[in-house]
Amino acid sequence: MMARETGILADRAISALFETGRLISERELDRDQIQPASLDLRLGSKAFRVRASFMPGPSHLVSDKLDRLSLHVIDLTQGAVLETGCVYIVPLMESLALPADMSASANPKSSTGRLDIFTRVITDYAQEFDKIPAGYSGPLYLEISPRTFPIVVRRGSRLSQIRFRTGHALLSEPELLKLHESETLVASKLPNVSGGGIALSIDLAGDEDGLIGYRGKHHTAVVDVDKKDQHDIFDFWEPLYSRGRNELILDPDEFYILVSREAVHVPPDYAAEMTPFDPLVGEFRVHYAGFFDPGFGHAPAGGRGSRAVLEVRSHEVPFILEDGQIVGRLVYEHMQEKPASIYGSGLGSNYQAQGLKLSKHFRI
Repeated sequence: MMARETGILADRAISALFETGRLISERELDRDQIQPASLDLRLGSKAFRVRASFMPGPSHLVSDKLDRLSLHVIDLTQGAVLETGCVYIVPLMESLALPADMSASANPKSSTGRLDIFTRVITDYAQEFDKIPAGYSGPLYLEISPRTFPIVVRRGSRLSQIRFRTGHALLSEPELLKLHESETLVASKLPNVSGGGIALSIDLAGDEDGLIGYRGKHHTAVVDVDKKDQHDIFDFWEPLYSRGRNELILDPDEFYILVSREAVHVPPDYAAEMTPFDPLVGEFRVHYAGFFDPGFGHAPAGGRGSRAVLEVRSHEVPFILEDGQIVGRLVYEHMQEKPASIYGSGLGSNYQAQGLKLSKHFRI
């Protein structure tokens, strides 16, 4: 199949960016750093503890703001603890020299979101977080603010990922409905397609044991972001069970891991992203980590029945979530070409065929 002129860049094209100098790094890329439709970004050797989050604005370099706002510089070469409630800016190992027709966007990795680590990529002269304008040339920085657990990070840790796109890749609502009819994007008899996306709702009925989710504990030990299967779930999480009402009251500023009622499918020629739900409808935010790779939930890649794990916070007021309530929307984009490797097919993908699942750092 011929590659499209517009769309999300697949793994081979991301490799080509590195080879042609459009993507620059302090060292060779890690073997597994390129994903089917994105690139993991690596932390550099130092973190700046800053007084507050900031936006550089159209006339400032990030380094200008760091000179003014930095409180302390932390060496990451041997690993360091980043505390909850603090804001850190870390120069990344990767920088960009994008062509004039190529833009990019960033998002936390799935495991980052499930640890309630708030991250945003910043560029020089930025007026938006996580958005890299077409033709941008310069360094990348990551703002990091652990919300629930203190974390250990080091040079090379990967908390965020970036997608590259040329032109307009987003599917329109009619295109989305047509694709759903042929590929079943969400396991729903009557899909709700509006606002440019297809709706996902919350499962509060629970599994066979009535488990509906987890709430993060406070004052825990640290989580090392680079180590799998290191921690006992119950040292960090309180399991939540249905008590017959199939509802959950979200307490302000608590962090919850919940799951979608519908299974999700991203066909190999497409990429998807979860968009936060409209705050006019509910005072909560869902899913910090928004990228779904080509092949997520794809049956031939072992993904039949994959649910979307939802990271949920209520803001300012308690909020009642009810089973089946819409909590977010998936928007789909065309890939420029089918990736060489899709999600789940021998990539060591952590969350293929998942139900309700905590991040890879916790022992089951």
